[in-house]
Amino acid sequence: MWIQGFSFWIKGFSLLALISVISALEPELGSTRVVFQTKYGDIEFGFYPTVAPKTVDHIYKLVRLGGYNTNHFFRVDKGFVAQVADVTNGRSAPMNEEQRREAVKTVVGEFTEVKHVRGILSMGRYDDPDSASSSFSILLGDAPHLDGKYAIFGKVTKGDETLTKLEQLPTRKEGIFVMPMERITILSSYYYDTETENCEEDRSILKRRLAASAIEVERQVIIIIRFNTIMFVPLVNIAFMCHFAEDEMLPLIKANLILIWNEHYTVAFSFYIMNKQCIQILLLSCMRNCSKYAQT
Repeated sequence: MWIQGFSFWIKGFSLLALISVISALEPELGSTRVVFQTKYGDIEFGFYPTVAPKTVDHIYKLVRLGGYNTNHFFRVDKGFVAQVADVTNGRSAPMNEEQRREAVKTVVGEFTEVKHVRGILSMGRYDDPDSASSSFSILLGDAPHLDGKYAIFGKVTKGDETLTKLEQLPTRKEGIFVMPMERITILSSYYYDTETENCEEDRSILKRRLAASAIEVERQVIIIIRFNTIMFVPLVNIAFMCHFAEDEMLPLIKANLILIWNEHYTVAFSFYIMNKQCIQILLLSCMRNCSKYAQT
């Protein structure tokens, strides 16, 4: 009886030790989340700043600069990886100078004991261990042969159903790569911090804002300003319509500015401003600029 109890205690201790080891190998996620939007759904991921700080800084900066927008998944190998193309060659839109400066940088290899399992983010590279740049893979299955050879810097936190959809797309073989038949474009990307935006509703509003998609409004304010100018333009009407976001924590304003010159010339455009206090400054600026334009 004593031996059985001792054996049970040993097994329990071994199980706890195993759990501790596994936990030790799973680094803590930082609070930042990044979302890639595709026509098949969103993929959200977090970073491991404690095990790959330089890699995380580099990738996160590229995200903040919009570097991955219009890029694509050039490789989808079911059960293995979905790989994002290098930013310098994979985008359909041209890069600005700041994006280009960051995209061409390489990152020193930060290799850890974290395992390559489904959902893990792992940097792509050439033979040089310090040649990783901006291409990375999302693991679609376990790949122990990659452990310790490629820098792991994060994991998928939401969107496994999107990865499953990508795995089901038709592919073709080109050399060692299995590639999708159609381009899987990253339509846009955005990021947020779970420590300050831990409400699903807030995240939804932020997503619509940064993706420039439809914004649900709570109220509308229409301000009409009329003032006389010189005889060539007897009257200028400025119609300024503000659409306020429904959440006061995210006071985004979508502004539609319409300039009406006589009956024949109308200029209209939309833009976004970040808080309601901007309205008065913006209106005064419009009045000032329109007056100058009318006098030319």
